[in-house]
Formats: sequence, structure tokens, C-alpha cells
Amino acid sequence: MAKQVFEGVKVVDFCLMIAGSVTSRHLADHGATVIHIESRSKFDSCRSGTPFKDGISGLNLSGHFNNWNANKLGITLNLNHRQGVEVAKRIIAWADVVVENFAPGVMEKWGLGYPDLKKVKPDIIMLRLSAQGQTGPYGRHPCTGYALTAMAGFTWITGWPDRGPVQPYAAYSDTVAPRFGALAIIAALDYKRRTGKGQYLDLSQLECSIQCLAPIILDYTANGRVAYRNGNRHPHAAPHGAYPCQGEDRWCTIAVFSDEEWKSFCTAAGHPEWTKDPGFATLTARKQNEDELDKLVAEWTSNFTAEEVMTKMQSLGVPAGVVQNGKDIHQDPQLEHRRHFWIFNHPEAGAYKADSFPFKLSKNPAEPRLPAPCLGEHNEYVYTKILGMSDEEFVNLLADGVFD
Repeated sequence: MAKQVFEGVKVVDFCLMIAGSVTSRHLADHGATVIHIESRSKFDSCRSGTPFKDGISGLNLSGHFNNWNANKLGITLNLNHRQGVEVAKRIIAWADVVVENFAPGVMEKWGLGYPDLKKVKPDIIMLRLSAQGQTGPYGRHPCTGYALTAMAGFTWITGWPDRGPVQPYAAYSDTVAPRFGALAIIAALDYKRRTGKGQYLDLSQLECSIQCLAPIILDYTANGRVAYRNGNRHPHAAPHGAYPCQGEDRWCTIAVFSDEEWKSFCTAAGHPEWTKDPGFATLTARKQNEDELDKLVAEWTSNFTAEEVMTKMQSLGVPAGVVQNGKDIHQDPQLEHRRHFWIFNHPEAGAYKADSFPFKLSKNPAEPRLPAPCLGEHNEYVYTKILGMSDEEFVNLLADGVFD
């Protein structure tokens, strides 16, 4: 196996939930040794999140946790114990990178802020993925990804024009911030390689999320126009939406932007006469008659399976795609070809699939190595083999509750 990009890089992960955990998994999947730190009284919140293996709840059975924390070592450490922080500093002295996504002030409460870490390891890189940054009038507000999704503007534009805002499926900020976080760490590692110096990285998940709404922000900047909920419609396309197909709850999305695509759509649908209809002949006309157009499209698509509609459209260059559910995604031949899902064998959950990342490095590909850790699974290995504790010290600290 080729040497992986981050082989030899050592990361301490103090993260809860998704944003920080996914950030460090980028490094873990590409060879870094990542130690995920929790405590038995304050374990990673993802452990209590559904879905659970076979519907049976358990701290080591959460698909949520096991997806985001694959390829990591897992330990427990009580940072509220008088000796817990000292042990944490020993782990930090071993590390190159520290990642945390607590509310601002939590690490300082334990004496683990950046100035404290620099005393332990002068060239340490510290990434902090807080909700809105470490400073400012709202910097210390604790916040969840769902609230950040609303604050960033996604909730405002999601839904139908005659109804209130709708929360997107997931905490959108948690899917965006890790990409920025991983890139920031990579840049800091390169800087450290060239200069020998560490770096402090203050990331705002809110600001990461806003990057993904650049077009509507620019529209307001240039034109003073506030984007509004518009269902599945698009200002520059028609038809544009998800249309019903044969089968139970089966749909296909279709997006027609140009008049040329409209002609191809009508050919695929077997209705070339629609191109002559003055109500549909141009994009302007189609937008003015969109309700009628959507009704005609839905009547046509309902005669075919979603896959048939997609194939007919794509064969003539019209953008279209099946609205896939979870089963479809796991059976998708393209994802299977690219080995998107990795299979891990977990000591309690058994064999499970986890997402890999959407890029493939030709010379240094990421590989599945370790299933997500059970709570405290690697305590003995990390404390005795990596930190070099004697068996006597390990047992004494264990008995004293330092690893609770």
C-alpha cells in the first residue's frame, strides 16, 4: 500500500457531534493517527443519535457516530478530574494538531486554551470550530447546527412561497464547515513544514455556511432583492421540479434551462407539438404558464418509472435524475464503482457501511483501517503504548477515576 498523505501526523480530537469529527476524519482516512477524546459522563452526543444497529439503542451502536468517527482511536478522559487535564497535556505534547468544537470558553475553563497548549507544545496547530467564531458580540453563544442553518439563511429560502420556512433535512452547517476546517489544517501543516511554527485557526461555522449562499447574497448586494421560498422552481428554468412517476412514491427531477433543451425535452416526451405552443415556446412564456406546464409534465412522467424518465431525458441532453432514497443510494452502481461506501467490522455493531470522501487521490488513496471506536476502547493502548505510561500508573489513574 502506498504511503498515505497524512501518515505520521498526530491529531487530538476533542470534538462532539459532526463538524469537528468529520474534519478530523478527513485526516484519519488519509493516514493520520487521530485520538478521539470523550468521557463516560460527557460522551460524544452522536452516540445517542439514531439510527441504531437493528433498532437497538446503545452507546456503541449509533450509525451516526460510527460513520463520522471511523479510522480513529477512541479514549475516555475526565477533564473535570484534578489529574485529567495533566494527562490531556501529555497527549497534546505528543500531537501535531488539536481539533475542538466546544462553545467558546470551554477549553479555557480546563486550562487548554491556545496559550496553554503553546506552553506544552510550542509548534502546536489548534483548530477551533465554534458556531460564530471565538470573539465578537455573539462569539460565546452556544449553538447547534440546526440553529446555524437558520442563521445562515438556508431555512428562509427552503419551502413553498405560501408557507413558512422549512428546516432542510440536516444541520447544513455541519456538512459545510468540515471542508473548510480540513483545508485550514492542511494549510497550517504546510506552513509548519516550511517554518517550523504552529498556528491558531479560528473557524466560524456560520461564515462557512454563508459561503454556499453567495448568489443570493450577491443579488441582494447588487439589486437589493431578497430571495424567497420558491418550492422546486428556478427563476431561469421551466420545467424545473420533481415529477411523479410509476411506483410507490417514485419521482424524477427535470431541469430545462434553454429553448434548445426544451425542444429536446418535447422530443423525449413524444410531444413535439409543445414547442409550437405559444404558451411554452420560450422560457418567458413557460415561466408565465408554469402551473399548466407542470401539470402536463406530471401527467407524462406518471406513465413511466423514474429510471425511464431519467434515461429518456439524459439521452437527449436534458438534465434529469431519479429522486433516490436510502436504498437506491446503497445500490447505486456509480457509487459502488467508486467504492464510496466502506465496510467496517465493528466489535458490537458488526459489519456496517460508512461514507468515504468524494475525492480519490491517485497516488495516495484513502483506505478503511479502523471501525469507529467503542467508548474508551483504546484506553490501554493509547495511555501505555503511545503515552508510555507504566502499567502501575495506568492502573492507579484508572482506579482514581481519571479515565471515567
